Amino acid sequence: MLVRIFLFVENMYFCRINLIVVIHLFYTPDIEGDIYTLNADESRHCVRVLRLGAGEAVSLVDGKGTWYEGVIERAEVRGCEIRITDRRELYGRRNFHLHLAVAPTKNIDRIEWMLEKCTEMGIDEITLLHAAHSERKVVKEERLEKVIVAAMKQSLKAYLPRLNPMTDFRQLVTSCREPHKFIAHCNEGDKKRLDEVYRPGEDVVILIGPEGDFSEEEVVLARHHGFVPVTLGTSRLRTETAGIVACHSIDFMNRV
Repeated sequence: MLVRIFLFVENMYFCRINLIVVIHLFYTPDIEGDIYTLNADESRHCVRVLRLGAGEAVSLVDGKGTWYEGVIERAEVRGCEIRITDRRELYGRRNFHLHLAVAPTKNIDRIEWMLEKCTEMGIDEITLLHAAHSERKVVKEERLEKVIVAAMKQSLKAYLPRLNPMTDFRQLVTSCREPHKFIAHCNEGDKKRLDEVYRPGEDVVILIGPEGDFSEEEVVLARHHGFVPVTLGTSRLRTETAGIVACHSIDFMNRV
């Protein structure tokens, strides 16, 4: 006779309470002293959107590396007054400088998306590049600045990446002083992987071309000025994807 024995184990459920700390972060580039008044836009967002009132805690960053803690003293739409209670300098500072020079796409939304994601991951400087095959020669820098500020606040960073205006390719490659200089392109020829030529902890600039890629003359000029041709993988990437891959690769190599 076959006897089957079934063992029933009563499931035990544990109730776990997750404490979620909400950080209300504001960008205050001109902050000084122990009392600060938010500008009209930030005050309106603080009082009407977030519905914060007197006595509530907030955080502020100046975009230069200092993180502030504060308490709302006076909650008014035209000028929300905050008393600073603590400050931390060099907050989240990294030991390298990442400079990405990229040719804006015809559809500016794609570059805005790239700037947002690169800022969230961590980038120090972005130059808008005018190359031979560029699809766009004019950009609204004010709009791009707003995207970068929003991404800095979203990712809780204290450093605001520097956005340089549209710069001619020749002017850029002849003036770069970073110890590591790379140009990512799809033309034929010998190209290295970033992990083969970049040393973590050192400053770097990477050039990302337009949808039509860099011209052969531009690649030659860049190499003449010390830029090393690199590959970002076996796939042909869009401009904004290449920018994100380059940014993430450098960030990752500096973390491991």
